[in-house]
Amino acid sequence: MEINQIIDNIYPLTKASKSLIKESIVEVKFPKGHILFKANKIETSIYFIKKGIARAYAFSDENQITFWFGQEGDPIVSMQSYVNNQKGYEDVELLEDCDLYELKTEKLHELFLEDIEIANWGRKFSELELIKSEKRLIALQFNTATERYLALLENYPSIIQRVQLSYIASYLGITQVSLSRIRANIK
Repeated sequence: MEINQIIDNIYPLTKASKSLIKESIVEVKFPKGHILFKANKIETSIYFIKKGIARAYAFSDENQITFWFGQEGDPIVSMQSYVNNQKGYEDVELLEDCDLYELKTEKLHELFLEDIEIANWGRKFSELELIKSEKRLIALQFNTATERYLALLENYPSIIQRVQLSYIASYLGITQVSLSRIRANIK
C-alpha cells in the first residue's frame, strides 16, 4: 500500500502537511523472521506496512502470546515508546519479507509542534490505535473463540495462508486443537 493512502486513511491532510510528513519517511526492507521491535527497549521509530505481515507478541513464562497482527497499510508502533518514550513490552516479528515506511518518532513529534494539521493527524492516529485495542479487549472478554476467529478472518481474509496456525491460536487465546475444531465446524 502506498504511503499517501496510508496517511489519508488515518486523517486527510493538506498537500503541504502531507509533504512535510513524507519528507521524513524512508522506505526500508527487512527479511522474514526479522525482529523489528524488542521488548524492554525504547523504540525510536514507527513503521507502516507497505508490503508484508507482522505480529506482536509478549512472553508469558516460556510461551509467546501473539496479541496483534499487522498487514499492508497497518502501523507498527510501540505505543509505550511513542506516547511515553518508555520501554515497550512487545516483540514484533516480520512473518514475511516486508517493505516498510519508517518515520522517526522524534521527528514526528517535532512536526506536531510545527503544524497543527500534523498534530491532529497524530491525535487521530493515537485514537484509532486506542479503538483497535479496546475492540480487541472487548472481543477477548465477551466473544466466543469462534466469534473471534470469524472476526479475524473478516479483518485479515488472507491470514490463514500467511500465518502459522500456532500464532493464530495464540492470538485467539486457544490451543491449536481447539482452532482445528473451530475450523472444521465452520467448513
